[in-house]
Amino acid sequence: MRTKGLVAIAGISFSVMSLMGCSNDSTSQASTSNAPVVSPASQAPSNSSTSVQTEQSPEATVLSSGNFVDGEHPTQGTVRIIEQGNQRLLELDSAFATSTSGPDLVVILHRSSDVIGSTVPPAYPIEEGDYIFLAPLKSYTGAQTYVIPEDIELAEFKSAAIWCRKFNATFGAATLQS
Repeated sequence: MRTKGLVAIAGISFSVMSLMGCSNDSTSQASTSNAPVVSPASQAPSNSSTSVQTEQSPEATVLSSGNFVDGEHPTQGTVRIIEQGNQRLLELDSAFATSTSGPDLVVILHRSSDVIGSTVPPAYPIEEGDYIFLAPLKSYTGAQTYVIPEDIELAEFKSAAIWCRKFNATFGAATLQS
């Protein structure tokens, strides 16, 4: 009885391993299919809000860019405003990093060309009406992209900033230059 159970388990294991693509050389059969092998990573859905350049995408035109300076917390990296196809996007580069201390960090465009210099330390608070909210910050580090709504007049905004809404604290800002 025990031998039959072990044989059954071995048969099931072999079947499962074959279905999963796992096999050893002595039991595998050569595949005659010319179909491409698709890895799970290539089947994962892409996040279009963070992926900008694709093979079918038109080239991006840089409208403005700037480097982050520290405010309430150390913030570094480069921000770019680009136009690609019929979209305007705000991109943070792969060197972007800010503090993880903020409970409600967001990405904003600000009317001042010197957000940090035009406010008071240590929090560097901003006033309502001086900025436009784009989106919650996706990640404290790394490259990320945010869509800028069509109705925003970019000429009115001179800086991009990482801002904590809950405590009205500007973590860092970058003056945007053409």
